[in-house]
Amino acid sequence: MFAVGHMSIAYLLGKVSSKALHTKINIPVLLVLSILPDIDILFDLVAGTSIHRGPTHSIIVAFLVFIPVFIYLGKRAIPYFLALISHSLLADFFIGGDLQLLWPLSGNVFGFHELGGYYVSILSSINMVTEMLLFVAAIMVLYKSGDWKVFFKADKTSLVLIIPIVTVLLPSTIGYPFSESLLLREPTLAIAHLVYLALFTVATLKTLYWIYTQRFSSAATQQRSVQRQNYK
Repeated sequence: MFAVGHMSIAYLLGKVSSKALHTKINIPVLLVLSILPDIDILFDLVAGTSIHRGPTHSIIVAFLVFIPVFIYLGKRAIPYFLALISHSLLADFFIGGDLQLLWPLSGNVFGFHELGGYYVSILSSINMVTEMLLFVAAIMVLYKSGDWKVFFKADKTSLVLIIPIVTVLLPSTIGYPFSESLLLREPTLAIAHLVYLALFTVATLKTLYWIYTQRFSSAATQQRSVQRQNYK
C-alpha cells in the first residue's frame, strides 16, 4: 500500500482500540509508526540492497522492539503496536505480499497471494479504490471526532511528522519510487497524499514557529533581566 492507506488504517485502528481501552492516543506518533517498516526502502536506495518487505516487516521484530514500550505504557501501548503491525498484517499482506513476517525464525515469505489468493498489485485498481475508501473513512472520523485540530496546535511530538513528509509523502507525490509523478500516474490518490502532506506540514511549521518564539521570548526576557541587574 501507499502511505495514505497505511496511515488511514493505523488511525482508524487507533481510534477503535483506544476507545475500547479507554486511553488517549498521540495521532502523529500513531501515523509515523504505520509507515515505519518501509524504512527498509531507504536502505535499498542508499546501500543497493534488496531487503524491502524483509526484517522490518516482521511481526516478531515489531513485538521485540515494543517490549520496553509495553513495560512502560502498559495497555496504552496497544494502539501504537497495532498501528505498527497493521503495516504488514492488514495492508501489505493483501497488497503485494512477499513478506518475511516471521524473520528471524523463518526466511519464508507470506501474503495473500502466497497462500493461494489473488495477487493484488500496489498499482491495481483494487488497491487504489481500497486506499481511497480508507482515506475517506479516516478523514470523516478525523473531522467528526475533532482530531483534525491536532494538526493546528503546537506540540513537540508533531515534529515526528517530518519523517513521513520527507521520506514518503513528498517523494511519492513527486515520483519516487516510480518514473513519473503520482500526480500524473494516479491523480486521485495523489490528492489524498497532498491532503496528508498539507496537514503534516502545517503541524510541523506551527510547532517549529512555537519553539522559535518560545526561545526568542526566553532569550529576550533573560536579556532584560541582565540589563536590570546592570542598572542596579
